[in-house]
Amino acid sequence: MSRGRAGPAGGASGPLRLTRRRVLELAGAATAFTAAPLLTGAAAAAQAGTPRHALAVFGEPRHGPDFAHFDYVNPDAPRGGELRLVPSSFAGNQNPQTFNTFNMYILRGDSPPLMQLAHSALMVRGLDEPDAVYGHIAEAVEVEGRRYAFFLRDGLTFSDGSPITAADVVYSLTAIRDQGHPGYAEPLKRIAAIEAADDLTAVVSFADDASNRLPPLVATYPVLSKAWYEANDFTAAKLDVPVTSGAYTVGDYAAGRYVTFQRRPDYWGDRLATGAGHNNFGSVRVDFYRERTLAFEAFKTGKENFREEFTSKVWATEYTFPAIQRGEVVRRVFPDARPAGAQGWFINTRRGKFADKRTREALGWAFDFERTNRDLFHGAYTRTPSFFVNSDMMAEGEPTSAEVALLEPFRDALDPAVFGPAWLPPVSEDQGGNRANLRRAAQLLDEAGWTRQDGGLVDADGERLTLDYLYPSEPTSERIFLPFANALRAIGVEARAVPVDATQYQLRIVNFDFDLVTTRFALSPTPDDAIRQFFSSESAARDGSYNLAGIADPVIDAMLDAMLTAATREEMVAAARAMDRVLRLGHYWVPQWYKGEHTVAYWDEFGIPETKPRYDLPVETTWWSKNA
Repeated sequence: MSRGRAGPAGGASGPLRLTRRRVLELAGAATAFTAAPLLTGAAAAAQAGTPRHALAVFGEPRHGPDFAHFDYVNPDAPRGGELRLVPSSFAGNQNPQTFNTFNMYILRGDSPPLMQLAHSALMVRGLDEPDAVYGHIAEAVEVEGRRYAFFLRDGLTFSDGSPITAADVVYSLTAIRDQGHPGYAEPLKRIAAIEAADDLTAVVSFADDASNRLPPLVATYPVLSKAWYEANDFTAAKLDVPVTSGAYTVGDYAAGRYVTFQRRPDYWGDRLATGAGHNNFGSVRVDFYRERTLAFEAFKTGKENFREEFTSKVWATEYTFPAIQRGEVVRRVFPDARPAGAQGWFINTRRGKFADKRTREALGWAFDFERTNRDLFHGAYTRTPSFFVNSDMMAEGEPTSAEVALLEPFRDALDPAVFGPAWLPPVSEDQGGNRANLRRAAQLLDEAGWTRQDGGLVDADGERLTLDYLYPSEPTSERIFLPFANALRAIGVEARAVPVDATQYQLRIVNFDFDLVTTRFALSPTPDDAIRQFFSSESAARDGSYNLAGIADPVIDAMLDAMLTAATREEMVAAARAMDRVLRLGHYWVPQWYKGEHTVAYWDEFGIPETKPRYDLPVETTWWSKNA
């Protein structure tokens, strides 16, 4: 899980020579290893000694060891041309409005989105499958219980021509675990040992409490250059261009304005199965704008040639410019089957004024989604009811017997409503100002101990109930928040919008210095250990984690454990739905909206694969330029 997309970086099999006799047997003897659960005892003995080309959590990977390429690429795509875009997704310390470092794996600083194009991993995800990963830098993996031996391909190099070795793998996982951004570091805490058995064999041993999701996740971590980072402080936020392992390197850039990722002519991933049809652009340029209107104007003139549109008003009313009329710009909608995640206003429960969940619930009753969707969004959105919306992990109706069995040991600590129909956000049923819902909000605030004084609300100590909405300075955010703020003021909450610059915003998010903030995180179809960063008690107290609301609930911790140790997908889904019920009734957020599709526009200069992968829209890695 992440807040951004990392495109495929390589493949599992291909003409690069295999280096060990037991790996030479891969094509003829090995089938994929299913990583649920981590194997022990007789099962481990039965699997031991057989190299695998892929790992999967549940079931078998779609592709066998001899597959030629993924189904969602064009293996004959030409290479060259340039993709120019404004960032629409981000991960780790990436900032969509500026950058001051090229290390996306540390907490300090702001790195540019799409920096992952410069990195390759031991294995890469199949984007048309929920949880399969295929060998890339590693030609195969041998599994013995909790010990995973990754056999690296011989002859692979970093961008400076130096060889990629097992020592680089050990350094990368160790540096990120001990000094990296919490979003990347925390899952690695459940690694017991990392060692280089020889130059081309990296061995990772997982702790007893590691879930069956962790090995595939760890296999997708970047391989960094040990030599470069030993000469350059890993934790420093600076703009020295690093030596990297991926298909692209950092080319021309101007800090805070643009960065160009230049394709490596010597990239070895082109010869691999999952490299076929990938990384087709000669360069990928990311431009930075402080306002969406400026970015849109740049697209209209052709300075940018691809745009994913996130503003429904613009999509509905402003794609009428001359290039559209001449057929030079194409508008297209792609389905998005990923779990839509949880977009909303997250409430910082670390602050005492939001400790009572009735106060938090009252904020939700004050938001009139129906009017907002009608007046501001042209009816483009559906209300988000769940932390797992657009997936089979979303709780619906009454809990199943499997969900009840998971929740029953905690009945005394839970809201009784958890055992009833799944909570849904309130609906505004009148056209005259959401009056009924505002009355319910005022009632909840009264029950939470707030009393009216001088036109506002105060607690028993006379402290006023204020709510500051922090956001990076941009008119669209304020336009959406202001009607909500007016409703809150009507019930006595002193709500105000607080715009700040991009750097200050990132710093305050890292330090949880806010009352209310908007975010959306996309979940993977099979959640892995990274999900703890969003919901666990442990992450609530850790600066830089994605647990913005400060959720710290032992019941949720138990449901996380049940999700991550489930032996079958059915068990995982039951645990996710049980957790979803508890999360919703915690009122940690005011849920916003979603749509299960990508709305994009692009200048008609791209080739597009016939098949889109189910779980992503990897434009930067699978599309190509007609002008190549």
